[in-house]
Amino acid sequence: MSTHDDGRQGSGRPPSPDETTVEALGSLSKALETAERARGHLYGFHQLTGTSDFELDRAVELLRAAGHDAWADRVETEILGRNVIPDHWTFQIVESYNSTYYEPFRELERAAVTDLAGGREHLLEARFKERRRTPGHPDHTTGEGVEG
Repeated sequence: MSTHDDGRQGSGRPPSPDETTVEALGSLSKALETAERARGHLYGFHQLTGTSDFELDRAVELLRAAGHDAWADRVETEILGRNVIPDHWTFQIVESYNSTYYEPFRELERAAVTDLAGGREHLLEARFKERRRTPGHPDHTTGEGVEG
């Protein structure tokens, strides 16, 4: 058995999915990768908003030190610790995104890859790599798990 099992005859792996299935799984994975990026931005939003809120402590302190108690009171009562959307701080938005959208999406994508491709990830990219490589070039080797 070859170390580059790719679904070909005698490789020990089930046959490779058809081209349309590979493209569909590639699209599903790309969509998940985009959701991963959105999730990262959401964590950035969470961290930046938290940093902003903590900086308000300093603004309140400095306003009081400068004798502007009324403004310090307004910042402290109107903005400091305020919900970013009704009834939610940013951590609650992150938690809801994760449990309502991201985790079910990740589980579905994993299940589809397992069911339709025997758990082999990135088959579309592996096919792209094989089509774009120069055979025999030392920097264009196929590598583990690449399909031809």
